[in-house]
Amino acid sequence: MKIPFKNIQQVLQLNRFVVLALIIMTGLVCIISVSLMVKVYKESMDKAFVVSSTGAVIPLQLASQRENLEVEALAHLEQFHTWFYGVEANSYEKNMEKALWLGNASVDAVYRQKKADGFYNRLLQYSLVQQVERIDSQIDMTQEPYAFQTRTLIRINRGAVTDTYELITTGKLIQVARNFPHNPHGLLITDFFENSLRKIEAYETPAK
Repeated sequence: MKIPFKNIQQVLQLNRFVVLALIIMTGLVCIISVSLMVKVYKESMDKAFVVSSTGAVIPLQLASQRENLEVEALAHLEQFHTWFYGVEANSYEKNMEKALWLGNASVDAVYRQKKADGFYNRLLQYSLVQQVERIDSQIDMTQEPYAFQTRTLIRINRGAVTDTYELITTGKLIQVARNFPHNPHGLLITDFFENSLRKIEAYETPAK
């Protein structure tokens, strides 16, 4: 019994249909895959991930991270200026050592210059107390290193007389590895500079 052969044109049309169907399906799969990858990438750009103690991966919003980083940066600057400019005979050296952990060589250079000028010796010799009354910092968090400007109100008690000074300092903050208890915020002050120091008269009201 002879097996009837199919029309060659029908076979070619069927093959063409199968090939076109495969091409279309492959194209759709590629488009869907690329779309999903773009979506995942965009979502991942707004998230960071940490591994919990149980091994679970936990997403964190980068926006929240930036907000937390700004809070830590402000706390870092406040702690540094409190230690660096709060000078008392009993706690001076201990606080200065803590402050130097929060900055790089630029901070150490300012400290050494003030020490060479006899600033600390005069305070200690006459039993003067330098207290930090207020610290206001502005930080540009748009890019690292984060530039800052800090306004510090300092009071120097000279027995019956108290003088108030306004100190403006500037510098930058970079992120480093946390080092508890020396540098718990994981930030380091660089390019530190004392821009200006002026005495505030008794009748002046410090700007808020």
